[in-house]
Amino acid sequence: MTSTSLARSYLEKARLRLEVLELLRERGGYSDVVREAQELVELATKAMLRHVGIEPPKWHDVGSILVEHAERFSPGVRAKLVAVASASRDLRKEREFSFYGDEDLIPTEQYGPADADAAIDKARLVFTVAEQALTDS
Repeated sequence: MTSTSLARSYLEKARLRLEVLELLRERGGYSDVVREAQELVELATKAMLRHVGIEPPKWHDVGSILVEHAERFSPGVRAKLVAVASASRDLRKEREFSFYGDEDLIPTEQYGPADADAAIDKARLVFTVAEQALTDS
């Protein structure tokens, strides 16, 4: 398997999650929307790195690495990398809380429709940029 085929596989996994986000939101699974949006963003950003020949590290937020290697992307993608990195960072902060919660944070009580909408918007942005990155070259 090549880096390009693995990158495309990651993007397909991200596409499936994008479809699921709406269902989760409709069913009131707002914390699940946030968690799945983060996973989508992680897959999409790592797909972008693999596509340009960079082995992604084993941590969840690789947005800063995309910005660091912006010159490897087309100008259209390059212009959006700061927004992608910001979305990745924001969703990374919510990764564990949205899934596991904590003693004083119950995920199903903490997250609401506005949180889900914001997560979906970030996920769509990152997915669109990743899709562009993989088709531009």
